Parts: sequence; C-alpha cells; structure tokens
Amino acid sequence: MPKVVSRSAVSSSTDAQPTASSTAALRVYYCICGEFILVIEKSLTVLPKRKTDEAIIIRSQDTPSDKAVVFKLNATPSEPVLLERDGGHERQYRFTCPRCNLLVGYQSSPPPLKSAPFLYILKGALTQMQGQVPKDALDGDSDSMITS
Repeated sequence: MPKVVSRSAVSSSTDAQPTASSTAALRVYYCICGEFILVIEKSLTVLPKRKTDEAIIIRSQDTPSDKAVVFKLNATPSEPVLLERDGGHERQYRFTCPRCNLLVGYQSSPPPLKSAPFLYILKGALTQMQGQVPKDALDGDSDSMITS
C-alpha cells in the first residue's frame, strides 16, 4: 500500500488588523436553574432600566437615531398578562425559561420575539454564572427569604 503523507501550514500576519467580529465580546446569561437564556453583544449592567419595575431594556428594533442591540433569547412565549399601572393598563407578552418556566422577560406586542421595539428582562431573572443565583434576585422580596 502506498504511504499517505499529509502536510498542513498555518499562516498568520502580525500586521493584520482585528475585525469587528473578532473584537466583539458576546455575553451569555443563564436562568437560575442553569438553562441558557440570553446571548447579547452588551453587558446587561450597561443597559437602561425601566422605572416602573426596574426591568432591563433591550432595544430590539432600529430607529433613525438608535441601532437595535444584537441578541438571541432562548425562552418560551407564555400567555399575555394585563397589569394595572399608574395612569392606565399595560399588556405584557411574557417569556419564560424553557426548563423551569421562570418568568425572565416580556415585550409589549405579541410574539414573535423582536416584534416590539423593546424587550424587557426582569430584575434578578438572569445570571452570568450558570447555577448561581444573582445578587438582586430577592431584592425587595423579604417574604421569600429563608430565616433560621
């Protein structure tokens, strides 16, 4: 039998400039149960918060003055909810964790995702460390804290 010889060469240039995709750092967020929920181009800590419920605001549609944030949400749409707010009502089309059904976010129009100008991620719903509860998960909810 003939002998098979293979060769490979790796070429790189130290003069090459980094591309936009190589310098972009994607952030991954998980549900408290450990399920992957969100990958996004920005840290959630730098995004604005909604005054009514302190939910994190992710722009999902372009406007003439602002670009949409690039993200992918791995969540299941659930039934809409009508909430009473100061000065009126608000309909939320909610998204839950596909594994444990924990509420993770909502938008103002029916699915599909990104059909509304913004996606709202609930305060304390996601963590960057898989299986670790975020610090703000129980803020303002003293009834659910365990005491000994």
